[in-house]
Formats: sequence, structure tokens, C-alpha cells
Amino acid sequence: MSEPAGMLDPELFGACPVPQSRYDQIVLGHGGGGLLTNELIQRLFVPAFRNDVLEALEDQATLRFGTDNGVKAPRIAFTTDAFVVRPLFFPGGDIGKLAVHGTVNDLAVGGARPLFLSAAFILEEGLPLADLKRIVASMRSACDEAGVTLVTGDTKVVDRGKGDKVFITTSGLGLVPEGRSLSIRSARPGDCLVVSGTIGDHGIAIMSVREGIEFETVLESDTAPLTDLVRVMLDACPSIRAMRDPTRGGVSSALNELAEASGVGVRLDEAAIPVGAEVRGACEMLGLDPLYVANEGKLIAVVPAEDAERLVAVMRTHPLGRNAALIGQVVAEHPGMVTLRSIVGGERVVTLLSGEQLPRIC
Repeated sequence: MSEPAGMLDPELFGACPVPQSRYDQIVLGHGGGGLLTNELIQRLFVPAFRNDVLEALEDQATLRFGTDNGVKAPRIAFTTDAFVVRPLFFPGGDIGKLAVHGTVNDLAVGGARPLFLSAAFILEEGLPLADLKRIVASMRSACDEAGVTLVTGDTKVVDRGKGDKVFITTSGLGLVPEGRSLSIRSARPGDCLVVSGTIGDHGIAIMSVREGIEFETVLESDTAPLTDLVRVMLDACPSIRAMRDPTRGGVSSALNELAEASGVGVRLDEAAIPVGAEVRGACEMLGLDPLYVANEGKLIAVVPAEDAERLVAVMRTHPLGRNAALIGQVVAEHPGMVTLRSIVGGERVVTLLSGEQLPRIC
């Protein structure tokens, strides 16, 4: 039988357990943070650039630059991200604020103290200068709030119609204290899973603007710098094993990645997962699952069971953790798989998002 149209060359990409996802060109789903993103990374980028740091697939790379006269050099956390959100301005934020928060948060959930950022701007000919000024001012304010300094950057302009107003790429550097080691490979059966607040706010805020959906109250993106919340959490509970910010692909992607990396199972309790009334209503109306909707100011923590309730109590004293909740457990059963105990009873598998629920969300 001949290779179906649209399939990738098996000699280049090998066998695939989900053949229908093997495209010979990029589709929007490859940027969704779910199954297609995972396959693109594992089949193309990891083999091309293979090294131990990259293969860990953390939100940031933690590096040490040798020793100096027998003294260990500080550990550096490094991360990079690109932002293509549409629209540029949305309730609660804009592409500039999102670019700073997204990069700072990738450093913070790795236990690092974010220090420096770079930013590259891809600008489309015809972009109003007033919009760019607004974005830059927002980025400056976000840097001040997060306690980071933007120290270098680049600007490029593309022809009218060859971009979409503004794309921003940011990179970040931070310091990781000695003795601190957070990793999605560290989860152990018996650990508990904690989320810092309601899920799905960012994705639905973006969708409400695109689709003209109105709510009784203004639904805003949750975009925020998690640096201070992480500091409070680690000061109170150094035993935290891992943290992840569930951005593209939502809680589902973050937990599937953790289950796979640690070789454990994850069991969630649907009744315990905090979802705002507007988000829940919008998801029901649009046929979306909040577990797959992006967040930009939330985190998930893996913590030993004996420390879980204390951690939740501490998080609830912080403005960004006031709706923190214990949402599930790490289990030995079904390694690499996430399951959900539903409100009405029964259990279902929470798989990686197979396509693109909400494109251009960050």
C-alpha cells in the first residue's frame, strides 16, 4: 500500500503510534501544546539537537559553568519563548505583558530567581506606532512588577501582509539556589497535586474577545508573574518536588508531561478542580474542556502528601494563590497516564490535546 498523502517520510520520522497526526507540513495544532507539539519536539527537534539538558524537557534549562578555584559556579536557569497571541490587546493584558510573564514564569517554576530578559520584535509594516508604544510600556511595567531587567533585544520589520502586526520572542536568565532541584521527573507515588487557582481564565478571555462572547462580569486573563508566589511556597515548603505553569494545552498537557517524565500515573478529582462560573459556562457553550484551556498566571505543584494541606494554606494567603486547591494524587498505577474521577462518578482518561482548541493563545 502506498504512503497516504500528507504523511511524513518514515525513514526520517520513524514509526508512529498515531499515523493520522503525521503531517508533511505544519498545521496550527503543532503550536497547541498538545499531542502534535509533543510529536514535533520528540521526532524533529530532540533528535537534531540531542543533549542531556534538552532531553529533560523542563520549562527551562538549568546550567552550571564549571568551577572557579574549586568553588562551584552558580547555577543558571535559561529559557526562551515566542508570543503570537491574537488579538494583541485583551481583557487583563496584552502581548507585551504576556511575553514578560511567560518567560519569568518558566524560570520561576524551575526554582530560579528571574533576573534578566531579552526581547526580539518582529513588526509588520503598517503597525501603528501608538500600538507599539503601548506594548513597550506594558512590558516595562511587567518587568518592574516581576523584578527583572530587559538588557538586550532586536527589531525586524516584515512586509505588509507578511506578518500579523507584532510577534515577540523573549529569553530569560535566572539564578537557581544551591540545594534546590525541581523537576517533572521527580514525582513519586503518594505525592499530591496542588493548583494555585481557577483554570482556563486566559484562554476563555481571549476567546471571548474573538467571538464577541459577553459575560455578566468582565472575564480577564490571569496573566501574572508567579515569582513571588513561588518564593512564598518554597520558603514554607522546601519539599516541593516539581512545579509547572499550565500554559498551552492547559492542565492536561502539563500533567501528561509530568506523568510521562516521572513514569507515574496521575489521578485527578474533577470536583476539586477550581473553575470560575464564567469559564465553566463558556466551555459548556463552546464544547471545550477547561483542562485543555491555557492559563498564564497559574501553576501546578507536586508535593509530598504530608505537606500538601500546609502548602495550600500558605498559598491561600497570597493574592495569586487565594483559590489554591488540592486536585489529585500521583499514583503507581497506569504510569504515563492521567485519569479523572468525574463529578457524576466513573473515571476517564485525560489525554494530550490532539489538535488545536484555541489557536494563537499566547
